Amino acid sequence: MAEPIKIDIWSDIACPWCFIGKRRFEAGAAEAGVPVEIEYHSFELSPDTPVDFEGSELEFFSQHKGVPEDTAKQMIARVTGIAESVGLHYDYDALQHTNTVKAHQLLHYAKLRGRQLEMKERLLKAYFEEGRHVGRVADLADLAAELGFDRDDVIRSLEADEYLDDVREDQAVATEFGIQGVPFFVIDRKYGVSGAQESSTFAEVLRQVATEKAGAVA
Repeated sequence: MAEPIKIDIWSDIACPWCFIGKRRFEAGAAEAGVPVEIEYHSFELSPDTPVDFEGSELEFFSQHKGVPEDTAKQMIARVTGIAESVGLHYDYDALQHTNTVKAHQLLHYAKLRGRQLEMKERLLKAYFEEGRHVGRVADLADLAAELGFDRDDVIRSLEADEYLDDVREDQAVATEFGIQGVPFFVIDRKYGVSGAQESSTFAEVLRQVATEKAGAVA
């Protein structure tokens, strides 16, 4: 078995394209047939968002982001349709917009326990498909407990901001790399792929990197 290709992904929980990009990358990796090792890194698209945003996602776009309501409706309809094409069922009527810094801390908590990928999937599904709140400590602890984590310990960690420095470090590296939007994929620590590209694009890049690595070893 070849050594896995390291994939570093900058992503936000409240990013519809990040969930779509996750599915497309997974499909691309399966198509390429090469082993990968994935690590997620923190990126906040709207760090000034309150934990309890009063309003719908449509209102968030139109008020908080200054996007006309008609345009916001079109954006939501478009991304919902694309999500459906990769098997995701976004429910913007139920979605609870929130600040994601605590959710990012939970991802670091899970990473140190070898289960970051499971936690990432659970958070995205909870946010986009289930209308769950992913900004409050208690709600995040409930989601973590569903995966078998110690709920009380999760609460302790999040209330103490145990992994806030790790979140900020991820964000600082993103700034150094010039990352301004997510998802952003760094493949084998040298190739950058921006956005939720088609699965075939990811497959092509992964095959290229695998070929290069095999040549370097030969």
